Amino acid sequence: MTPCVVICESPPMKASRLLSILMLLQSHERMTAAALAQALEVSERTILRDMDHLSAAGVPVWAERGREGGFCLRPGWSTQLTGMTEAEAHALLLAGLPGPATELGLGEAALSARLKLVASLPTPLREQAAEVADRLHIDPVDWYRAPDTPNHLRDVADAVWRSRRIHVRYASWRRTVWRELEPLGLILKAGAWYIAAREAGQRDVRSYRLASVLEFLPGRGSFKRPRNFELAAYWRESQARFEAELRPLQVRVRLSPRALGWLVQTRGPHVELRSEQGGDAGPAGWTQVLLALESIEQGARQILGYGGEAEVVEPSALRTRVAELAERVRRQHVSVAGADGGPPATNR
Repeated sequence: MTPCVVICESPPMKASRLLSILMLLQSHERMTAAALAQALEVSERTILRDMDHLSAAGVPVWAERGREGGFCLRPGWSTQLTGMTEAEAHALLLAGLPGPATELGLGEAALSARLKLVASLPTPLREQAAEVADRLHIDPVDWYRAPDTPNHLRDVADAVWRSRRIHVRYASWRRTVWRELEPLGLILKAGAWYIAAREAGQRDVRSYRLASVLEFLPGRGSFKRPRNFELAAYWRESQARFEAELRPLQVRVRLSPRALGWLVQTRGPHVELRSEQGGDAGPAGWTQVLLALESIEQGARQILGYGGEAEVVEPSALRTRVAELAERVRRQHVSVAGADGGPPATNR
């Protein structure tokens, strides 16, 4: 018969830590005090005191000395304290994403949920789960980008879990307005948080970037979720529509092998054109590609970033704008060089 572990009389923080120790010991063959202290972010002395509490409560904790020693549970013994709390259930889906879980206020719950899940597995599967954790790390933020942790993320997340309306002052591209929203789901995209929500009384669902929420207030009561709403499907359709609307301009550009390598490394969307598609490469080794750009102005800045390794084929308006900006850059830098004592500006 499994002994009853009396830990509810301890302070909440200690009770949670004692349970975490049990889960860790049940998930591993043995662990040293130093390893437990590191996992739970406490001192080794605290771990030793906790072991005394567990032993006094009837938990068969054994201490083995020596190089291969550590704490372990009696073979065959396991605790039944593996029921998930509501917060742990929410955090389970984020167990592989410790950063986002912490941002949502679920960091401790995610760790506890993972420990309970691993502890409930048969011994061979526990070992496999540990190997996965040691060999797979998920980082949702792209290179050279910092994650934006919105000020009101936890408040909005709580409203999402509970289907509660919210009032937000939102700064869009055009203006700043107050909106009453019914938040249906949270999305983490390349380090940026969004909510899928509809305005109160409306049917259309839209995406709002949480970093643009300037103020937050609770709304008027709860709301009923749409019966057929599926967050993942909504986001796929919304993302495809947004990208198509954001880059409506189709342009043809010749790229040197070096520039094509840059484009591939940055994962820039493009289509390489063959000769039968009108893809006249021009200089030997160059490749003609089809790019989707936001506008002539944005496209000219992007093409200039390739220096002399790229040439616009069409449209002519983009060729003209690239030439204008390039000439402006040339004049400015020649002028600066002359002022600094370098070669004087010359007219050619």
